[in-house]
Amino acid sequence: MVIGVPKETFPEERRVALVPAVVPLLAKAGLSVLVQKGAGALAGFSDAEFAEKGARIVPTRAELFGGSDIIVQVRACGANLASERDDLGALRAGQALIGLCHPFSAAETARRLAAGGVMLFSLELMPRITRAQAMDALSSMSTIAGYKAAVLAADRLTRMFPMLMTAAGTLSPARVFVIGAGVAGLQAIASARRLGAVVQAYDVRPVAREQVESLGARFVELPLETAASEDKGGYAKAQDEAFYRRQRELLARVVADSDVVVCTAAVPGRKAPVLVTQEMVEAMRPGSVIVDLAAEQGGNCEATAPGETVVRQAVRIMGPLNLAATLPYHASQLYAKNVASFVVNLLKQGEPQLDADDEIVRETMLARAGEFTSPRVRELLGLPPLPATAAAPPA
Repeated sequence: MVIGVPKETFPEERRVALVPAVVPLLAKAGLSVLVQKGAGALAGFSDAEFAEKGARIVPTRAELFGGSDIIVQVRACGANLASERDDLGALRAGQALIGLCHPFSAAETARRLAAGGVMLFSLELMPRITRAQAMDALSSMSTIAGYKAAVLAADRLTRMFPMLMTAAGTLSPARVFVIGAGVAGLQAIASARRLGAVVQAYDVRPVAREQVESLGARFVELPLETAASEDKGGYAKAQDEAFYRRQRELLARVVADSDVVVCTAAVPGRKAPVLVTQEMVEAMRPGSVIVDLAAEQGGNCEATAPGETVVRQAVRIMGPLNLAATLPYHASQLYAKNVASFVVNLLKQGEPQLDADDEIVRETMLARAGEFTSPRVRELLGLPPLPATAAAPPA
């Protein structure tokens, strides 16, 4: 079996799907690795480093797709709508495509791939189980994004994060409020704390309290009914508008007292809930900063402009996109380990053995044979469950 690593074509995408360090791991599992010339250059990995670890460098994208049984990408078809047409034409029946696919919004792309006999695996659908932790690309990339959010806030804030006691006087620490205590939120908390800020955080899921407090932050408790706030996969569930309205009312005071607000609240497959209104922004002190990591899903802040930085009443609102790509060296290292672990799980003695009883295979397989096979995607698209025989992957 041959696994191919093409150069990423999404604008400003600097990551690469595999790094030289994982090539020996894949070779041990019976795989040969092809890498398109220059695929790792923007992430800091040269062709020579790949070749030294046993990969073969090919000069063109056509040669890579033509010689590979499995294609691995960071942004696979579905997550790269602007320039995916060529890749859709290059993929052939019998190939497998693995990567980030935006499965909840790219239904037509997945249908086209499935109809062409391509088996599509979406890493966003990785189940949150212990055995899948090494394959969880969303958590890896959220770790990078949470760290970078804290650094961006510190860079743009008009005051320093830490408390300083000097001969010229004492400087009080910045107050950072993190909304959403998932992986990105927890990393933002930890990074802001390391920089010396006083941090508090809120999450609709009560279970997050212990995690927030373990990092030295204060958990903001709101008098809201949250018993049904988490789905069976550990993700936050969408609530009705009455819940969000009451939530905004209760959060207003905390936001107004903060120098930095980092927003990370997202619901898979849905538009991000608006938790910070324009009125809440106007109540913040001049020079304050909001970093909205939910910008790709519309943003948690009403004033967020995805991909831009705007200023409202002297408050800077940042809506960064694809933050993990701004730290491509380490982001690629983490992502490559996720991908390699996933591929090895699919293989037995160098050949694909897709076990219908394997939750990882069952949940991440987005499409095959012209059908959506992912239960989560079918549910969100309002499609009925597949019959057991159709949903099960072939042995």
